Amino acid sequence: MCKKPIFHSVITVMISETQKGVLIKFGNHLETLRKSKKLSFRKLALNCDIDYSDIKKIEKGEKNITFLTMVELAKGLGVPLKEMLDF
Repeated sequence: MCKKPIFHSVITVMISETQKGVLIKFGNHLETLRKSKKLSFRKLALNCDIDYSDIKKIEKGEKNITFLTMVELAKGLGVPLKEMLDF
């Protein structure tokens, strides 16, 4: 089976304060999970296919992520995807 590349365009999207709050809460939860596993940004990045600088941005609530990124983070943390959403 051949993998096809997926291309994303860069789009600036304005988000509401409520949406920003959700990103921050998710980021705090991600940070808690990462630290509970005693993983640095770089170690988590090695466990999944995400750059460590993006993980920092996600934890700060500065980056909105896709479902596939959430799957990669769960894999890298060794937790069920459901746990990622329990914040």
